[in-house]
Parts: sequence; structure tokens; C-alpha cells
Amino acid sequence: MAAAAAAQLGNLKEEATCSICLEYFTDPVMIIDCGHNFCRSCITQSWEGRDGNFPCPQCREISRRKSLRPNRQLGNMVDIAKQLHLPPVMPQGENLCEKHNQALLLFCAEDQRMICLVCRESKDHRNHVASPVEEAAKEHKVKLQGWLRLLKKEEKYFVESKVKDEEQYKTMREKLRTEKSKIESEFKKLLQLLKENEQTLHRRLEEMEKEITLVENANIAKLSNQITSLNALITEIEKKCEVPAWELLKDVRSTIIRCNNVKIQCPEVVKTNKVMVTLDPGTVHALLLLSEGRRRVRRTNTAQRLPDTPKRFTFWPCVLGSEGFTSGRHYWDVQLLQEGGAWQVGVAAESVNRKGRFTWSPEGGVWAVQRWKGQYKALTSPQTPLTPREKPLKLRVYLDYEAGRLSLYNAVSRELLYSFPQARFTQRLFPCFGLWDAAELRLV
Repeated sequence: MAAAAAAQLGNLKEEATCSICLEYFTDPVMIIDCGHNFCRSCITQSWEGRDGNFPCPQCREISRRKSLRPNRQLGNMVDIAKQLHLPPVMPQGENLCEKHNQALLLFCAEDQRMICLVCRESKDHRNHVASPVEEAAKEHKVKLQGWLRLLKKEEKYFVESKVKDEEQYKTMREKLRTEKSKIESEFKKLLQLLKENEQTLHRRLEEMEKEITLVENANIAKLSNQITSLNALITEIEKKCEVPAWELLKDVRSTIIRCNNVKIQCPEVVKTNKVMVTLDPGTVHALLLLSEGRRRVRRTNTAQRLPDTPKRFTFWPCVLGSEGFTSGRHYWDVQLLQEGGAWQVGVAAESVNRKGRFTWSPEGGVWAVQRWKGQYKALTSPQTPLTPREKPLKLRVYLDYEAGRLSLYNAVSRELLYSFPQARFTQRLFPCFGLWDAAELRLV
């Protein structure tokens, strides 16, 4: 009950207060056109200097004349409120005009600020458009809500853009991490491969060094024996040349036979490097089958389905080595795996005919030795029969490009099978192999 009474007293004080001076009404008058009440002195001062168009300070309704009427009932109510000894209602400090200490009831559209009724009638705001605070607040609230919608929409756009960019950058970082891991993995594989290749090369070099040492020891021992035999034969011949004729001729036939049996061994091979020859699958004839490591080849009876490339042999069953030579001294070994097979082993010029018949001779671009029907021949023009002391099961091919020499040896006995007459090589030369009658060979 006390709270309700206090509220009623507050309403009474508000109704008994002039909206211009914010004091109890003194001689209250009412504007006839709009019905709002003011102190007579307050409204008179507000309209001072006007000849027409008298606005209501509270609602801004225009009156054509000063239409005022005393409000005695309101005056009586004010007297009652005064007798209750209630202080007049004063607005909060932030709602008072700093200049006139009056309530800020209006909003000036031009200056965009709140003003009091006295300010409204001053020369600074008299010609400005002003509206009640509540009305102006409502209009500005609508505007601010419009801006709020736009700003929220803009905020949503930026938030979505931020999320999208974050996802993109996250994806980019993940790709970079994946690529980094991939590169690190590839480099590890490469390093491992290089390490394995290094170990393989070291093993090969060690094997070659052992082989050279064995060949060197065997060759030196054999040469020492040959030197001893030759020295004995030379001493014998020198002595025979000093004896009388009848004694010289007494056993000369045996001496000549031993001289004819002497075959000069060429030590040139041990002075150069061995080549690790691999076979070129792009040149192999359809009747020849290469091993996976391309170091072995055999003759078959069934032709393979191979693309007809410009390098491939289609007439003679041949295959070339992958490595070609235009300079230097080189040698390589060929193991003959089938005793009954027929074969050609040597070198061929790069221009040798791949698609048709060619002559197995230097004139045809081939320098080679062959085994055919159990007979060995050097493929010269005409062919040169060979009579090796031992059946060669392992051949050694020696090439001295600058000297124009190609020689073939029995790699086991070191016997020279044939050395082609000196030639002038002008093209790249490739190791060349022909296989017949189920022949099979391996590069070692």
C-alpha cells in the first residue's frame, strides 16, 4: 500500500509541474488548440517576439493566435500538492539542459542533439526542425535497426570469409606438411639407394681388382714360362747357327716345327679397363630372349611380339650392347653357354642395316668372329678360317678405337684368336652378338 501511495504522489507531482520551468505551476494556463498547460509567465516568455504561428512547446502544434485560457482546476490541484509539502519532480542530471537547466524534451534534427523548450525558442534552434525525444528516438531506432541488419549481414560475411580462409590455410598447411613428408621420404629413399649403389660399386670394383690381380698373376706366370721356353729355343737356334752345315741340318725339322708352334700372346688387354656391357632391348631381334638384367641372351624358336622400332633388327637374329664407343681402349668378356650353338661375337657400326640383309664383314659394318657348324672363322672378306688350340668357352673382345684395332682372345687360355687388320673407325661402335641354333651367351 505504501508503494502504491508513493507512486500516486509521484504522478501527482508530475501533473502539477510545468514542463518549461519544471516547477509547480504558477497561474497555470492552457493552450486552447492542443490542451497543454504551462505557467502563464513561461508560455508568455516562450512566445515573446512572435506575431503569429505560436507553437506549443510540448507538442509543437501551431496556433494562429495566443489562445490561452486559465486552468483554475489545475491551479487548485497545485495548491493541494503544495500543502502536501512535496518537492516538485526534477529530471535526472543527464536529462537537463546544461545552459537552461530545463528538461531535454526535444531533439534537433539539424544539430542532432537533444534540446529543451527554451533552446527551441532561442535563435539557435528557432528555425530548425525539432521533434519530441520519444518520436525522434523511435525514428532513429528504426534507422539504427536498419544499420544493425546491414552490420550483422556484413559481420556474417566476414565471419564466413574468416572461416573459409582458415579452412583454406589449414588445407594449404596440410598439403605443405604432406609435401614436406613426401620430399623427406623421397630423399631418404634416394640416400638409401645411393648408399646401396655405392656398396654395389665397391663390391664390383673389389671383384674387378681381384680379377685383374688373378689375370695379372696368371699372365705374368704364363709370360715367364714363355720367356723361359723362348730363351731356350733362342739359345738352341743360336748354337745351331754356329755349327757346320751337316750338323745344322741334322735336326733342323724339329726346330722349325717348334718355331711354328710359337704363337705370340698379346698382353694389351691387361693395360685397359673392363666394360660392364648390358644388352639393348630396343635392338633385339624377335627370336632372341633377354634376361631381366639384360646381361644374358638366348635363341628361341618362337618370335616375340615386339614394336618395330628403327633400331630393332628384323632380318638377322642380332642384338647390340647398350654402350657405344667413339674413343678409348675397352674390353669385355662373353661366356658361351651352349657348346653346339652357332654365334657371332664382335662389334658393329651404328649405321649397320637393321631391317635387311647385311654382310658379316668390315665392309658391311661388322668386325666379328663366328662359330658355325663347329668351325671357327674371322668374318673378313673372304672369311679367314681359325684353328684355336683350345675350344673357346669364354671370349674376350678388345677394342682400341684410336688405333683401329679389334682383337678376340680365348679369355681362359689367353690365346689370340684373331686380330683384324688396322682400320679407320669413324662411327660409334657397339658390342654385337648374333645367335643361331639354340645358342646362349652371357656377359661376364
